Amino acid sequence: MARETNRHYKFDWITIILFFLIVGFGWLNILSASYTGGDIDYFTFSKSYGKQSIFILFTFCIIIVILGIEAKFYERFSSIIYIVSMLSLVGLFIFGKNVNGATSWYAIGSMTLQPSEFAKAATALAVAKQISDLNTNINSFKDQIQTFVIIIIPALLVLLQNDTGSTIVYGAFFFVLYREGLPKYYLSLGMSVIILSVLALKFGALTASIIASVIIFGYYYFNKKKVSFFQVILALLLSVGLSYGVKLFYDSILKPHQQDRISLWLRLEKDPVKLEEMKRTFAYNLNESEKAISSGGFTGKGFMEGTRTTGKFVPEQHTDYIFSTVGEEWGFLGSSFVVILFILLLLRILHLAESQKSQFSRVYGYGVASIIFIHFLINIGMVMGLIPTIGIPLPLFSYGGSGLWAFTILIFIFIKLDSNKINEW
Repeated sequence: MARETNRHYKFDWITIILFFLIVGFGWLNILSASYTGGDIDYFTFSKSYGKQSIFILFTFCIIIVILGIEAKFYERFSSIIYIVSMLSLVGLFIFGKNVNGATSWYAIGSMTLQPSEFAKAATALAVAKQISDLNTNINSFKDQIQTFVIIIIPALLVLLQNDTGSTIVYGAFFFVLYREGLPKYYLSLGMSVIILSVLALKFGALTASIIASVIIFGYYYFNKKKVSFFQVILALLLSVGLSYGVKLFYDSILKPHQQDRISLWLRLEKDPVKLEEMKRTFAYNLNESEKAISSGGFTGKGFMEGTRTTGKFVPEQHTDYIFSTVGEEWGFLGSSFVVILFILLLLRILHLAESQKSQFSRVYGYGVASIIFIHFLINIGMVMGLIPTIGIPLPLFSYGGSGLWAFTILIFIFIKLDSNKINEW
């Protein structure tokens, strides 16, 4: 009997250790980025590092609650969790607090709570439930549409709150669906849309349409037996429509600051005077971040010894640009250590996901890994200037209670599901 009971508590300690290593090292860098001198008060709401300490303490409570709940609860009540989460997003339009142009927070006294962070875990549960209920790969168009709707609803609600960064994260579920049998042509379609959109913005809609036409007719010429002429004409019309539609969307719908960020990334601005002005306005954080990282060298300047970090040259360094602190104070070695920790965490979650006995647990595990991966990829790419500036934190590492708690919930629900797989035979 004791042996059966212990099976319920066989948690994956490798994942747990990696989790706390990332959280702990993240807190050290938050301390360095937000320290302003004087005695260090580890538990104070007047300092960012003090708040993060309190957030981490609450994290232990969240972990205990999640691991104490029966694993089947998360599957049985996934739909209800999803609905409640969507209602919390809708409520922001009435009771939400506007911060930096985005209405994404509820104000609770002196604290704020961002429900879009928790909606990611709720959506991962709902997608896992939807696919596992099908008990098969998502081959039919009807099943695909139903699954897409589950993902699109929170993405659209978050987009309407002017939180573009969090909206992009929902694209992570594409990896989950692809693992579960989503046809490969969706991958080709997605890549084509991205490439054609960049071409239309960089070289103009007409040039992009011509390039697309040449590729489409070339493909038809070498694959006449597989592709009908009607399909070629349809692909051509869609390509031309997308090229001009992207340009129209950029010129007429995007806000000026969003246009400038894309323009700066793709080097669309030809006027050198305006380009320099855009760099000062929108690339200041990036330029200072790159300087901080490059100044760290191989071994870094030492903990709390980074001149650009202590001098507060990088705005919002303890949040979205926290990786620049790592680069300056811990150098290439420290930066590599952080990257390796995240890679190990992702690989471990994927390994555990593939070992699950139930489809629900496997799909949810892939959802967890995909969300963390997108956050990690975009944040690191943004800090290094490889992609446009997007407000996405580094998971478990950046300052913030909502993000920390949401990723804790996301990961430890999977740890609980994994601990129960021995009973799923």
